[in-house]
Amino acid sequence: MSSPTRLMAPPEGAAPSGMPGPEPEPGLAPRPAPPLVLANARLVLAGEVVRGSVALRDGVIADIAEGAGVPAGALDCDGATLIPGLVELHTDNLEKHLRPRPGVHWPRAAAVLAHDGEIAAAGMTTVFDSIRAGTLKTPFESHESVRYAREVADQIIRLRRQGALRIQHFLHIRAEICSHTVLEELDEFAGEALVRIVSVMDHSPGQRQFADEGKYRQYYQGRHGLSEAEMAEFTRYTKALSAERGPAHEAGIVARARTLGAALASHDDTTGDHVAQSVALGVRFAEFPTTLEAAQACKAAGVPVMMGAPNILRGGSHSGNVAAAELAAEGLLDILSSDYAPSALVMGAMKLAELTGDLPGAIATVTRAPAEAAGLGDRGEIAIGKRADLVLLRDLDGLAVVAGVWSGGAQIG
Repeated sequence: MSSPTRLMAPPEGAAPSGMPGPEPEPGLAPRPAPPLVLANARLVLAGEVVRGSVALRDGVIADIAEGAGVPAGALDCDGATLIPGLVELHTDNLEKHLRPRPGVHWPRAAAVLAHDGEIAAAGMTTVFDSIRAGTLKTPFESHESVRYAREVADQIIRLRRQGALRIQHFLHIRAEICSHTVLEELDEFAGEALVRIVSVMDHSPGQRQFADEGKYRQYYQGRHGLSEAEMAEFTRYTKALSAERGPAHEAGIVARARTLGAALASHDDTTGDHVAQSVALGVRFAEFPTTLEAAQACKAAGVPVMMGAPNILRGGSHSGNVAAAELAAEGLLDILSSDYAPSALVMGAMKLAELTGDLPGAIATVTRAPAEAAGLGDRGEIAIGKRADLVLLRDLDGLAVVAGVWSGGAQIG
């Protein structure tokens, strides 16, 4: 490529027709960012990879040009890979900061800020903070007995409005059917615009992920240190609670998600019947289906499938569920999530690219596809008029290392 070739160009100062502009920040002034050109980069576009440059202005991508030239004042990326900012729909990372050890409850603001810094460093520019709604009132102290959703959400919103967060945070309410308080906790979020995803979860024994009650016992007994007798009582208790309140809780969760205008997600679909039930509820995507059968049913129903990036990196599920790589090979994997390990998101996408030979397609699983599933049409691609959310990756002994992050055109890492 001997000279730069403009790929697309809107009228000066205007977004192209039909392209959404950047989403307004409720109660938050836009982060000031000077114009910038990222030049001589390996651009991962939708469907192709080219050498070129990207111009950022007023928080959006203003121009894209093909070629290895470096205009005066531009940042020379020296052939490093430039991808859209990562979009994370489901991460348990915040909870690790809120409760770094059993019985230890960290200050809310400090936990949110540490979480924000960690995921920004991992290349995420949009995150849906997963917050559990629904507590269990049992004789046994457990993580599920601590009610925290509204309090933590308020802290996220406060820090967001103060401009203290590096990236864009939205709320993902993980609504637990097997609980006592899920509906009243959801009612605390009435009218909250930042709630963009509500997932319907059922972690009761004999259901979905825990269809094998032996796995339920292994998980909860190990997590909470229960004796055999305590575990038997805990299992009887949660089974009875699920039978008594499960149907009403499911209906109430779905109704409240609709009122909030949030995307509804299923969780741990295991059978074709589970998927049919999820489709009837109106889910927009499926989180972590546990079997090939469930993923195939999602595909047939047009429901995007999300799997954990750690599953890709480890070569399989840590809990014995279907391998994400198997789903990818069958064309059944649409979205990756870092789940419990923020650094896994970009690493998982690059591993997926290695497995499939399709870098643009793999990057789409952590950018465009999750953005579309969440209804955010203004990001997830390197395209004119999209948010200037970008990540620069450099190769270090075969490992893709995050070398620069821009959120809304401002460099944050």
